[in-house]
Amino acid sequence: MHTMVERELELKLVLSPERSIAVPARLTYRTDDPYAVHITFHVGSDQPVNWTFARELLVEGVFRPCGHGDVRAWPTKMDGRSVVLMALSSPDGDALLEAPAAAVSAWLERTLRVVPPGSESDHLGIDDGLADLLTPTPADDLWLRDPWPSDESKDGE
Repeated sequence: MHTMVERELELKLVLSPERSIAVPARLTYRTDDPYAVHITFHVGSDQPVNWTFARELLVEGVFRPCGHGDVRAWPTKMDGRSVVLMALSSPDGDALLEAPAAAVSAWLERTLRVVPPGSESDHLGIDDGLADLLTPTPADDLWLRDPWPSDESKDGE
């Protein structure tokens, strides 16, 4: 049974230092994908835009600048409000998004209660999957007997 922690919130797409537009978004965390966070943006296009990146990056980004490449996050103040800025880069373009720090932190805290840091691998089901793979089946008995006749002739034959 997998758990999902979701939060709808309004982000701001920063177009310039003076101008931004509101973007409805959904933060999603799933215990069957315990290392990742998913953000879905509804930007007025036919299809929502989905981004997936490491939960650890967003947790750290609430406190200090982090990330490199496609996803970077850092805390700052905008008009006296605490926000987390996320810079996203893709072949389709770049976006700078501003999220309310309190809402993001509260949502992250919920994800960390569901899957504490360091316990992510417990939720991947790898042990169960390996146990299933390694459990002998009746067909395995056929293979456990010497399935390939020896090419080498025995002494005295």
